[in-house]
Amino acid sequence: MRVLLSTIGSRGEVQPVVALARQLRELGHDALVCAPPDFRQWAESLGVTYLPVGPELRGTAKQSAGTVLTPEQRRQMIEGTVAAQFEAVGAAAEGCDVVVAGGGLAVAAHSVAELRGIGYVYAAFAPVTLPSEHHAPPVFGSLGQQPGDGTADNRALWAQDAERWNAGFRDALNARRATVGLPPVEDVRGHIFTDAPWLAADPVLAPWPRTSSTGPAVVQTGAWLLPDTRPLSGELESFLDAGEPPLYCGFGSGRAPEGVTKSVLDAARALGLRLVLSSGWAELSLVDDAPDCLLVGEVNQRELFRRVAAVIHHGGAGTTTAAALSGVPQVVVPQGFDQFSFAHRVDHLGIGRAHAPGTPTADTLLTALRHALGAEVAERARTVAASMRTDGALVAARRLIARGA
Repeated sequence: MRVLLSTIGSRGEVQPVVALARQLRELGHDALVCAPPDFRQWAESLGVTYLPVGPELRGTAKQSAGTVLTPEQRRQMIEGTVAAQFEAVGAAAEGCDVVVAGGGLAVAAHSVAELRGIGYVYAAFAPVTLPSEHHAPPVFGSLGQQPGDGTADNRALWAQDAERWNAGFRDALNARRATVGLPPVEDVRGHIFTDAPWLAADPVLAPWPRTSSTGPAVVQTGAWLLPDTRPLSGELESFLDAGEPPLYCGFGSGRAPEGVTKSVLDAARALGLRLVLSSGWAELSLVDDAPDCLLVGEVNQRELFRRVAAVIHHGGAGTTTAAALSGVPQVVVPQGFDQFSFAHRVDHLGIGRAHAPGTPTADTLLTALRHALGAEVAERARTVAASMRTDGALVAARRLIARGA
């Protein structure tokens, strides 16, 4: 069987589909990934066939947190990505038996599968991105949205979300479908998600609400994890060995709050702790050359996290899962989309603290860290880690193989 995995997004979208591609190959099946060019070299180093689509996305992490796209900018962006996806995904699907769309921005994947008469599966990476009366839709900062206060009716919010999908993508999607002889789509979100999406998220950390009376019939496979055997650098090993476990701070491939490096370092020093700072796509840097702080780039997160006192991060699906699996307390400073939901889950599970809304300061981080570093939270983090699954990619691969058999 030959599987095409299509996604548009940052590391949180690309790494899971790369994990599934490798799992499929290990089971003797062919798999290729069509995703943004930022990750091509990395994926190919893992033996994954990788076809780039669209522009590089890395620069978006350095935009200011208050940046809101104008309607014209958003229209151009949507038309550009739909056109690029139809071309790249359409070509990549030749000879494939099924297309898997990872995340909602893989807009062309279902149309390509439909055109070629092959199977299609949609996979989400966080429960909050799928419609349910139990939660509100995720927040899009680029549209100027802010987290709600919990008083609005979730069904009404999801209806508004469907309208946004249609207003934003329907014209561009249907224009491209018309050029290849496909009929128009009325419900864009339903077309992409289908009525039986998969949820590639851990059922302990991010469960689907099984009591949902409305919404899709979700199949939760577990998170698609990529095994990582890379050793830590000699410099990082030396830093870790030189004292008590430090804090870790990183915002992955997303934006970072203004001034967060100084705030985190001040909070760490107030607690007498050292700091490992990840530069990430936001290109964070040290504020001084004191020996109690080390700047790192790409790193084996699970290997590092098990050796730190706590992880301060943005709440992306991948980082939250890696920290939870490592059994280490977390402080989540969400910036948008599914990150607020993961922050809530960390708080709810008692494995860390969700930072209060607003720009983090040394004082607010200090308050959150004092809670997260408590003995009860540390014990709870270890307990939750032991209950999490690591076979999500295998479960998904087997389902795909059975589907295509």
